Amino acid sequence: MTTTLITGANKSLGYETARQLIALGHTVYVGARDPERGRAAADELGGRFVQLDVTDDESVQNAVKQVQEEAGHLDVLVNNAGIPGPFVPADQLTADDFRTVYEVNVFGAFRVLNAFLPLLKASDNPVVVNVSSGLGSIGMATDPTVREAAWIPTPIYSSSKAALNMLTAQYAHLNPEMRINAVDPGYTATDFNGHRGHQSIPEGAASIVRLATIDKTGPTATYQRNSGLVPW
Repeated sequence: MTTTLITGANKSLGYETARQLIALGHTVYVGARDPERGRAAADELGGRFVQLDVTDDESVQNAVKQVQEEAGHLDVLVNNAGIPGPFVPADQLTADDFRTVYEVNVFGAFRVLNAFLPLLKASDNPVVVNVSSGLGSIGMATDPTVREAAWIPTPIYSSSKAALNMLTAQYAHLNPEMRINAVDPGYTATDFNGHRGHQSIPEGAASIVRLATIDKTGPTATYQRNSGLVPW
């Protein structure tokens, strides 16, 4: 049975990803900062709760210890936890605003991936999915034909996802025995956008689930969405 950990899994895309993977037979650890919400989500899903605050070293190490004691390895890590940052004009942003978002979206993803590497390497088929965004694509942000239709002024969030993409590429090349990819779920109706996205949450989770279920012959060091590759 495949053992999977999803960060930020008590709601939205993380919750739906857990639901779909459990339906496929995965044992899913539902990672959440809030114990009450996390346990409730895990109970609803039929998963296992693990308290996990990606910004806290002790919390992450305790999560590693729990998974190690209960499962002995980790097959799939989905770095889903993320925050959008403030929606204010760019000239009102501060360095502290950047630090807050990067602490979750970049440093948090690194902290979890780095801590769980030994358990991932104990798997016969280690897979990592970093949940990114099309807004992190420098290629699309600098393509006039795309920019006019889809560009959104989010310098903090977009740059944090671009950094996560490079983290994905670096760790994929550093760990060739693993499958490590970034995924753009698409414009999905979640809390992030006031549920204005044109995709449903199950549709948004589909690309995450697809990359979470690849085998050793699957891609690595790629940036994908439901329709195919995303330009870096």
